[in-house]
Amino acid sequence: MATLLRSKLSNVATSVSNKSQAKVSGMFARMGFQAATDEEAVGFAHCDDLDFEHRQGLQMDILKTEGEPCGDEGAEPPVEGDIHYQRGGGAPLPPSGSKDQNLGAGGEFGGHDKPKITAWEAGWNVTNAIQGMFVLGLPYAILHGGYLGLFLIIFAAVVCCYTGKILIACLYEENEDGEVVRVRDSYVAIANACCAPRFPTLGGRVVNVAQIIELVMTCILYVVVSGNLMYNSFPGLPVSQKSWSIIATAVLLPCAFLKNLKAVSKFSLLCTLAHFVINILVIAYCLSRARDWAWEKVKFYIDVKKFPISIGIIVFSYTSQIFLPSLEGNMQQPSEFHCMMNWTHIAACVLKGLFALVAYLTWADETKEVITDNLPGSIRAVVNIFLVAKALLSYPLPFFAAVEVLEKSLFQEGSRAFFPACYSGDGRLKSWGLTLRCALVVFTLLMAIYVPHFALLMGLTGSLTGAGLCFLLPSLFHLRLLWRKLLWHQVFFDVAIFVIGGICSVSGFVHSLEGLIEAYRTNAED
Repeated sequence: MATLLRSKLSNVATSVSNKSQAKVSGMFARMGFQAATDEEAVGFAHCDDLDFEHRQGLQMDILKTEGEPCGDEGAEPPVEGDIHYQRGGGAPLPPSGSKDQNLGAGGEFGGHDKPKITAWEAGWNVTNAIQGMFVLGLPYAILHGGYLGLFLIIFAAVVCCYTGKILIACLYEENEDGEVVRVRDSYVAIANACCAPRFPTLGGRVVNVAQIIELVMTCILYVVVSGNLMYNSFPGLPVSQKSWSIIATAVLLPCAFLKNLKAVSKFSLLCTLAHFVINILVIAYCLSRARDWAWEKVKFYIDVKKFPISIGIIVFSYTSQIFLPSLEGNMQQPSEFHCMMNWTHIAACVLKGLFALVAYLTWADETKEVITDNLPGSIRAVVNIFLVAKALLSYPLPFFAAVEVLEKSLFQEGSRAFFPACYSGDGRLKSWGLTLRCALVVFTLLMAIYVPHFALLMGLTGSLTGAGLCFLLPSLFHLRLLWRKLLWHQVFFDVAIFVIGGICSVSGFVHSLEGLIEAYRTNAED
């Protein structure tokens, strides 16, 4: 009797356990996460092996037919999915006839046939992106955020470094042999994988739109700041800020001829050197006035209305995620990517924090949107010339990336392309393709003329697309693609980053938009 009772209780417990496991798996399946029972996993693995053997047989047949003369007119072409299938989990090859046939691991902005870059060159590109002209707006962020603004500079560096790494982790998966292989080549490919199978292209389109907005707005900001700096450097000349912006755009027109990241990396190196010269000059002047530093002005409370704008400024100053899949794919040693991310973000955090604090202590409540406007005339002209050179050298990286995204999404997707290819059969850029590139440069000029508010535009862009591309999407994609392999603390970090990033994004966008509207009303009244 006791044995029978124990047997019944054991059966009941097993039944309850199986039902609970089925409910949990069903819940995660409805949410889109990858969750499966052990039996399902074994079944999937068995089906995958059978499928692989079948496809491998087809692939051998295809190889045999390729070696034979094409005399059999009635033979059916091989199935596209069978040609693209790779045992190592590799990504599908691009459509025939597209320029992407040579891309492979190079990602969106590079390929196998293009020169590879070292970890140092990749670091210069990341440093150029996260220590660019936008450091000039950080003292303005401290004005409205005080010590909390300094904390956010550090916090944003840690979070952006982490999300950059997990974004790259989403490019890789384990194959049947347990080897980690690169199965995706871009931010867009990651987004499409997350939305498959129901909406296989929706994620890529959303990311493409966000990338283009982010990159074009970055280019616009470089033109805005160039015109602003030159106008304030030579106020005696009869040249308006808009005219200086036009001159800067004329200098930038040769960017339309850029072909690969190797050339862009050289500009980034020069840009980084100019950045260090600027920092040294500004900090040296601030140290000369150290006796007048206003420590009492650094607040522990925040301006509730304007601080969200500061959040957008700080976040936007760290945006580099859109370049990372391309940079990692173009590196000679991709294993050095994590080390490169660590030292670039640590250096950025230290330099940005010191620059913002020292500059704010020097001018306190007089701090302007672009900190160099606070410098005396003699020093301002020298610093601003370096800054303009830095802005012009920084422009090629986001411009080149924006062009590549537009060309790939609109002109190079084979039969799905909206317009004919920009490149001829020998790989040369067609004349009308070059015209479109020049038109993009002119478009950044027109936007810079009509939206000349540097800090507000920077805060708006950082809140709208910067937070999404740097915080929201990487954490969401990481959870979606690698759910079964994540530890509990990784899940906690991803969820926390997503929630905090969402709140900051909405708040910063609303307040930045209000600030722009108010600025336009003030200009209209004047």
